[in-house]
Amino acid sequence: MGYKKFDAQDLVISNDSVAGTVWSNNQPTLTNYFTSSLQEASNTGLYYLSVYQTESSLNNSSIQFDISFAHSKGSGSAFYNDLVTGSSPSKTVYGQFRSQVLGDENSSFVFGNQSSSYFYVINVERARFKEKLLPGSLTMHISGSAGQIKITDDSQLNSSQVYTDAGRRYDLVSGSSGTVYTGDNSNGWTVNSGSYGWFLPDVGLMLLNGEALDGGDSAGGVSLGTGLAFDANSTNPQKLFTSLKISGNSSNGFTINSEETISSNYFFIRPRNQEYNYSTNPSFISGSTGELVYSSFIESPQVYITTVGLYNDRNELLAVAKLSRPLPKNFTKEILIRAKLDF
Repeated sequence: MGYKKFDAQDLVISNDSVAGTVWSNNQPTLTNYFTSSLQEASNTGLYYLSVYQTESSLNNSSIQFDISFAHSKGSGSAFYNDLVTGSSPSKTVYGQFRSQVLGDENSSFVFGNQSSSYFYVINVERARFKEKLLPGSLTMHISGSAGQIKITDDSQLNSSQVYTDAGRRYDLVSGSSGTVYTGDNSNGWTVNSGSYGWFLPDVGLMLLNGEALDGGDSAGGVSLGTGLAFDANSTNPQKLFTSLKISGNSSNGFTINSEETISSNYFFIRPRNQEYNYSTNPSFISGSTGELVYSSFIESPQVYITTVGLYNDRNELLAVAKLSRPLPKNFTKEILIRAKLDF
């Protein structure tokens, strides 16, 4: 065994983007939606729902995403305490996502060019994707009394990148799979309520503009019917869940992919013709005399390379590369081995 230090040109670093499915069982499109009857019957079910791909009681059932409702003034949900006016779950949710996304308790959400006081949150379960969601792969069908709309993100429409405290931000617009529908305008927004919300792929969030969804067909909405009563449980998360469930089938489901950046280190290992032509393997020499087993090995040795070890400067073994087949090596041959480490 011998050691050789890598030269600068022997190491190359590469980053590759790998896309994959999000939903359980590697399904590209979620077509069935279920909730937990226990959660719906509890107090939390009034303002927060977990959505499963099968009946929640089944062994293979897993949470796919969560739905919640947010309002800047606390409308749409009952107060925690009647003595504390305006303090309700919808206001808490609004403040939570304002801090996470905007990073400023005095800022407001502006969807497209319109400020909105309330929105729905779809939070994709973290276990469903590895690193981030893939912009341009989203197609969401939402139904209401005024019909059905298809929503995607505008990542392919805008060349400039917008960042928030939660990472990249895209507008949700009319369209599918990153292709924007520009029937009423050039950006896929609603007529009067701006965009359909925000897509935040780095944290797996979609904020759906409630005002846009509540609009009628002529305005680009579905008449979702968000309840905005003060100090009253309007079960708004259930309304969005029902809207998605009505839309769900083999062609009108919820499609989204994930994206992962894999960093690779390529090591180019170059045993030159004058190197690594002898072996320290005991079978190479006579155990009694210490001489080479075959005298021909003195001038014309023949060895086979089967394994490459990567060591640090303290000669500590960090990685092992196994060759698919032994490579013959002698003074007349030079070998180039490429070892790849992904992380």
